[in-house]
Amino acid sequence: MAKLTVFFKYKEINSYLFENRVVHIGRDETNDVAIDSLAVAPAHAAIIIHNDASTIKQLNDSFPLIVNGQKIKETTLADKDTITIGKHDIVYNTTEAASFQQPEELVFEEGKHFDGDDDTQLQAASLQVLNGSNIGKILPLKKAMTRLGSSGNGVVVISKKRDGYFITSLENTGKITINNVALDNSYVKLNDNDTLAINNVSLQFFLH
Repeated sequence: MAKLTVFFKYKEINSYLFENRVVHIGRDETNDVAIDSLAVAPAHAAIIIHNDASTIKQLNDSFPLIVNGQKIKETTLADKDTITIGKHDIVYNTTEAASFQQPEELVFEEGKHFDGDDDTQLQAASLQVLNGSNIGKILPLKKAMTRLGSSGNGVVVISKKRDGYFITSLENTGKITINNVALDNSYVKLNDNDTLAINNVSLQFFLH
């Protein structure tokens, strides 16, 4: 048996239990897991469940399928894998327990959209936690400004601009690095697969 738990902005929306079968996921209400969002294809993905060994396949090349932060066409799912479809996350479990929480090691805050920030054409981006108790978790960078860190341990802000994502430090204790290079008070543009470390918590920036 497999359990699929759908989350939106870290809040659980729905959960489903399936025995051996093909599970269809998409925007159309005829899907087994229907997600009402324009960021989701009418037929987005299919999961083939067979005796707790499940395979997920992308069904529409125009709508990315992301598993644990990586774009895929097809892959085998493992317990607690996170599937990202549009703006929603789905946690796959071979048991009935599922959780999706923000990292305890970091304070993650998103600001509001500000007038003048025209990021409608900007490619979507997220951070994936690479270590600690929340390894594998995805933090979408959806707002104009995202604050990461905690006072005394280092604080950074990631800003969405017309020409990309930029990071700067608000409080640098010497524990903040990008690709193992210390981040000073400069304004640095993030590139796909850059690795950010804040107080021993490592995160990977990726575009999708």
